Amino acid sequence: MSVLVMSLTGYAWAAMQGLVNGLTMADVIDEGAKPADGARDILLVGMDSRTDAQGNPLPEKMLAKLNAGVADGELNTDTLIFVRIPNDGSKATAISLPRDSYVDIPGYGKHKINSAYARAKADARRQLQAEGVTDEADLEVRSNQAGAKKLIETVEGVTGASIDNYASINLLGFHDITKAIGGVEVCLNEPVDDPYSGAKFDAGKQTISGHQALAFVRQRHGLLRGDLDRVVRQQVFMAGLARKVVSAGTLADPAKLNNLIDSIQKSVVVNKGWDLLGFAQQLQGLSAGNIEFTTIPVANPEFDTPSDGQAVQVDPAEVQSYVRELAGLKDPKESSKPAPAPSEITVDVLNGSSITGLAGSVSETLTAAGFGQGEVGNTDPRTTTVVQAAEGERATGEKVAGKLGDVSVETSSSVPSGQVQVLLGPDYEAPAESGGGAAPGGAPEGLRAQAQGPPAPQQQQPSGDEPISADGVTCVN
Repeated sequence: MSVLVMSLTGYAWAAMQGLVNGLTMADVIDEGAKPADGARDILLVGMDSRTDAQGNPLPEKMLAKLNAGVADGELNTDTLIFVRIPNDGSKATAISLPRDSYVDIPGYGKHKINSAYARAKADARRQLQAEGVTDEADLEVRSNQAGAKKLIETVEGVTGASIDNYASINLLGFHDITKAIGGVEVCLNEPVDDPYSGAKFDAGKQTISGHQALAFVRQRHGLLRGDLDRVVRQQVFMAGLARKVVSAGTLADPAKLNNLIDSIQKSVVVNKGWDLLGFAQQLQGLSAGNIEFTTIPVANPEFDTPSDGQAVQVDPAEVQSYVRELAGLKDPKESSKPAPAPSEITVDVLNGSSITGLAGSVSETLTAAGFGQGEVGNTDPRTTTVVQAAEGERATGEKVAGKLGDVSVETSSSVPSGQVQVLLGPDYEAPAESGGGAAPGGAPEGLRAQAQGPPAPQQQQPSGDEPISADGVTCVN
């Protein structure tokens, strides 16, 4: 994030040339033509690493200060952020992938996404040792590259995007960078005291750096939504970091800038071939208000896996549709014939929210508009509403979505021709003109009250669906 904004002053530009020359670069992105998908896709990774960028072990005293705990022999990726920046350098979107997302890891089957790096690294390390490599630093660097490649391949499979660039930071780097810029302002709804991460904070706004900042983004025990709340913590911290670097004179202060560069060089790894100077020039117009943070759609945050315990269930098709939508892109495989009359379209309405009666209410709205009634029932829990049409019939899906308000449309090979599926999440809100006594969220007033009870007090904590901007300080759990 610091590299993204280092083009704002002449001094910063000169210093950045020195930064690039001193960075550790890894051969983790396969060279070759990348698809012109309208955006640059970057994978930012926070590593639970006990070494620096050059593979040297961190001193025990520093590990104790970082509250890193006892190493278990595995290197997990505790933070995964997919950054999509349109080619015109306009608004950037940073999308968090929860570390416990249950996904397909090529060559290993379905597991938590944060284990992809560790599994490939361990295999590569064993192979290198079998080949006679004994130097510890060399083993670390080369096995880390194998881990990074597998992680990139896994994220590409989940998001449907082609990763153009990669950057990782370890525990020490996060500690040092936050101190170099003078800390980041955050805000908590309630005080916390978590012995696992070392997080001990008062409620309200406060500026944190170093080991406190590390504890803030690593805490998950004692949070209402566990890892999902930790993801929001990471997002508001990154937003604050971007805001601080862009607006607080960090780049114009030679001492701060030199400390920042020194911290990045010690602990950040980027892919070989990344033209960082050209990239920074592309982003000269980027401001804090043009950076938003959000999270991939989650189907079930408490999914029981066969062998990995509880994980976060995600639907790759839903995630890929979400990522495409952020860039304003349609599925390149889609070509759509004109939509038929509503009477020739059969619509299934399936409820993936906890709102009783929502599917029936929405089905009534659609049949009143002339659409044919299909199945009305339930589906797996989901967080967002989507209209699914048959492949090549996107216009048909859009015709149905037009009666439901602000609902995204995607195509699916599982939907028969001439049919449409409406999958409802708790985010659904019936359009004002739909009638039928529907409350926001689509259910009739009585059903919604029965499902939810008295209205909850408004909170500042994001629900996970609204983007977090780097324009202000958001209070979180």
